[in-house]
Amino acid sequence: MKLSVISFTERGMLLSKTVRNVLLDTLEDIALFTKCSRCHDETVPFVTEGLSSWAGGQMQKGNAILFIGACGIAVRAVAPHLVSKLEDSPVLVLDEGGQYVIPLVAGHIGGGNALARLLADHLRAQPVITTATDLRGAFAVDLFAKQNHLSIGEKGGIAKVSSKVLSGQAITMAMEPGHLDEKHPVPREVRLVPYPPKGMVDVLITTQTIPVQASLRLYPKIYVVGMGCKRGTSEETLRKFYLQTLKQHNIARESVMCLCSIAQKKDEMGLCGLCARERLPFVTYSAETLRRVEGDFHGSDFVKQQVGVDNVCERAAKKKAGDTGVLVVPKQRDNGMTIAVVKTEWRVQFDTE
Repeated sequence: MKLSVISFTERGMLLSKTVRNVLLDTLEDIALFTKCSRCHDETVPFVTEGLSSWAGGQMQKGNAILFIGACGIAVRAVAPHLVSKLEDSPVLVLDEGGQYVIPLVAGHIGGGNALARLLADHLRAQPVITTATDLRGAFAVDLFAKQNHLSIGEKGGIAKVSSKVLSGQAITMAMEPGHLDEKHPVPREVRLVPYPPKGMVDVLITTQTIPVQASLRLYPKIYVVGMGCKRGTSEETLRKFYLQTLKQHNIARESVMCLCSIAQKKDEMGLCGLCARERLPFVTYSAETLRRVEGDFHGSDFVKQQVGVDNVCERAAKKKAGDTGVLVVPKQRDNGMTIAVVKTEWRVQFDTE
């Protein structure tokens, strides 16, 4: 997680440096900023643009933001840029006295509550957590999803499931067999039922597009898609091929982890556009790296002459998935496009502390 810290007074700027020092070994990147016109420090850039514009830029990059100042300042700055609890960046507030850390948005899925507790622990401050499930020590399905790298199908289902938990009722949960880590006990609020369930369930954990009614569907991100294409292939053409392949093999879009290809395609507009539209990371590898991937692949001399390796889609997907990855969709061809899918292992556990 990358954290951007912004202060508004000299005292706040000094505290921001303390924050950076105490979290330096925990977070990958911490950047300090200030709106204090009286503060002169080359290591802390002064933000010349409007605060809301600055905050929007940070959130667009996916950075967490820590405001050292009043809650009202933070709320007004980020309000125009909030989208949903599934997409918002964590936003926190720390008073300039360093006494209270308040996560405002993205407490569970974004990791704001965990960051608040981490920061409070290092500063000996008080984390002000307002999430109902946290306050009661109850099972939080959105936090469970985040900790197990599960994609959330419909955000409205989170409220339905949490409401049931908070009312003291047990929720029903069905998941594909063979993937539960049984080292940890199932919470008292959760009642596991066989998969596929015969009736309505509260939570369904699946990689498939099965016709089952559920308040909330959670999808393990376990599939790596490899793709190749002729130069200039449109995003729409690639997306149609991509979605058609997933549908034919009963793979839920939400279970795709990322899309991979060869380095020559890193700027291919169609592939980049597809990844942006599907909100997938786009990973590319050099031809030399792909040649070293071990396995039985569907090679092509023509492809090897063009890009330096006999197969792009299968090798790229297998490289990202690692040694335990299994090729479940061998190379498919259509009008100069290729696609392959590799499945990775997955486990779900309840106690992830």
